Amino acid sequence: MPASERAIELLTAAAEAAHDKKAENVLAFDVSEQLAITDAFLVASASNDRQVRAIVDAVEEKLRADFDAKPVRREGAREGRWVLLDYLEIVIHVQHDEERSFYSLERLWRDCPVIKLPSAVPGSDPASDSASGSASGSASGSAE
Repeated sequence: MPASERAIELLTAAAEAAHDKKAENVLAFDVSEQLAITDAFLVASASNDRQVRAIVDAVEEKLRADFDAKPVRREGAREGRWVLLDYLEIVIHVQHDEERSFYSLERLWRDCPVIKLPSAVPGSDPASDSASGSASGSASGSAE
């Protein structure tokens, strides 16, 4: 069963909030067929720890304001290298560029369908970012 409509709405709002804070390579994956615990992942990256934290704060604020949604789990915020926000329907990964390149989540989940995000979110075009499954190609783009 594909990701729920609510999951898509949460992903879209989170992606827009991340973009507003200059997140890079924002991608969404429908992992509902592979994982029973969540419908989708959103992955975004930033060039420094401070920006990672700013993106996380913006995403949390947007989802709280628009959906009254709060993460049930928040991990890695203190270090600012890889922050995970678990909203049950979706899990958001905001990673420092180095962690994004090393762990290559888009390669790990390349068999999952990519969820198309609004065209206003750079890096959301599946044809240009994830079709190749290449970690280096996906992790090296830049925000507008």
